[in-house]
Amino acid sequence: MAAKIKKGDNVVVLTGKDKGRTGQVLKVLPTENRVVVQGINMVQRHTRPTQMDPQGGIKNKEASLHLSNVAIADANGKPTRVGFREEDGKKVRFAKTTGDVI
Repeated sequence: MAAKIKKGDNVVVLTGKDKGRTGQVLKVLPTENRVVVQGINMVQRHTRPTQMDPQGGIKNKEASLHLSNVAIADANGKPTRVGFREEDGKKVRFAKTTGDVI
């Protein structure tokens, strides 16, 4: 089955502490049904010093969100569902609200 959300898409968070915020998808984890969105769901990671990072300390990073908690943002920045259709013999994704190709 084709993916409704892909890396690089702009998405809107539907639930949780970051509800209403938008960001770009950095990583999709299809086996776990999760996505990582830039600047959303930030958590603090306590890291010990290593050769790569001699300082160590507390680092901020994005944690993953469940796919059901995000939706593609259409041209107006509103959340929308994704549909599929054929154009010129190619399968394309489109926004259900506006009909625009994503």
